[in-house]
Amino acid sequence: MNKGVSERSAPVIVTGAQQGIGLVIAQAFAMTGRSVVIADINTAADGEALRRQWACDSDVLTTRCDITDEESVESMLDHVQSEFGTAADTLVNNAATQVWGPFLEASIDDIERVIRTNLVGTMLMTQRFARRRVSAGGAGVVVNLGSGCNTIAFPQLASYVASKGGIETFTKSAALELGAHGIRVNCIAPGSIETERTRAETAGYAERWSALTPLGRVGVPEDVAKATLALCSDELDFVSGQTVGVDGGLFSRAVWPADY
Repeated sequence: MNKGVSERSAPVIVTGAQQGIGLVIAQAFAMTGRSVVIADINTAADGEALRRQWACDSDVLTTRCDITDEESVESMLDHVQSEFGTAADTLVNNAATQVWGPFLEASIDDIERVIRTNLVGTMLMTQRFARRRVSAGGAGVVVNLGSGCNTIAFPQLASYVASKGGIETFTKSAALELGAHGIRVNCIAPGSIETERTRAETAGYAERWSALTPLGRVGVPEDVAKATLALCSDELDFVSGQTVGVDGGLFSRAVWPADY
């Protein structure tokens, strides 16, 4: 950390941000001068090392957090408040997991793990973040990372689809209840985003999905990060309870016969 506690602004917390889209979102906030907390069940990357790598002056704190565990979440939030002298005012619920496979063969353990991480974890983080914002006088922003499968079913991903669909409707519910405290809650639904994980899912990932996407390319994590920053900005301070698709128009496409 490179500033005195009294000089630090309220930080942004990004969960599951040790890699992939979450890490790029954290970097994007840091490059705007925001203090950033990377809360992840793994803590391989060091905050000071990331700050040097990104060549920014922002505070970057990495801390362990299991978003499915109440004590872990409270401990992380206590740590953040102690480090910065104030509660975080922005939360990005990015942490998630998925299990591929036919629903008829899915184990209850796998189903529960996906639902608990993706949906319950998002709800728990939002609740505990919001309690602290209310105690601090209100105001704040939450962005939940959903998916194109918020509303469209994906094959072989029943528990993931259920969790992400739940996140979209939870976003609306949270926006309804937390609006009275000046807390905005929105959701981002990424489409085909090329990351190390998605490239490993199938050969020719970018080529296959680019052909289906109206804008003619797959997305990159930076596309999601830009949308996240926009939803957290003052320019969109009257937007709440909404889901923004970051998919190049992919999930606006209906199933339609080519020779109609």
